[in-house]
Amino acid sequence: MRNTAAIILSSHRKGSNSSALGLAVAEGFTQAGGRAEIVDISGLDIKPCLGCGACQRNGGNCSQIDGMQTVYPKIKAASALVLVTPVYWFTLSGSLKIFLDRCYALLESDVLAGKTLAAAFSYGAPDLESSGALNAVKTFQDICGHTRSRWGGFVHAAARERDTLAKDEAVLRAARELGQRLLADLGPGPVCAPEPTRPASKKAAAVKAGRETKRVSK
Repeated sequence: MRNTAAIILSSHRKGSNSSALGLAVAEGFTQAGGRAEIVDISGLDIKPCLGCGACQRNGGNCSQIDGMQTVYPKIKAASALVLVTPVYWFTLSGSLKIFLDRCYALLESDVLAGKTLAAAFSYGAPDLESSGALNAVKTFQDICGHTRSRWGGFVHAAARERDTLAKDEAVLRAARELGQRLLADLGPGPVCAPEPTRPASKKAAAVKAGRETKRVSK
């Protein structure tokens, strides 16, 4: 469905800082006139991909019947996906990685082509580079290249204690602006091309596809 964003929350923590960012992105998207659907995968029974390849032989239907069966239709209906995650061990959370692995079933039907992917990160390190969040950014950008989807940028912030970012208006404003920009940018346009080599620097990864990263970490 055009002008619809699926906001994928992946943190299991109560008072999650990454979820606060994701909800603010959703707020900005709806303020701009779009429809945002919150999908909290932390409460769903989503099993790891079996690597059985059944989905590639039967038109994209995963052989596992679990929580992903409720999520697949929402991904298909959305024109934008916002991947929301805390940074664990210098990259995305395990729950989001399992979710993305299960999205392999969508490749057969080319579901992600033309959609916009964006992200929201929180981390306990002092800054973006030391947190390892750029490793996750590179992963998402590579997914864009492989699926011919668009990279819509990301918002990020540092926080250790629960509910910190929910009270930080500067950070929330940046997240809402990302949501507003995502809606404004939806429509025909260039998609990410596959990259055969890793960017030469972390900064290059952060600004891939002409998207400047807005640093809002405290």
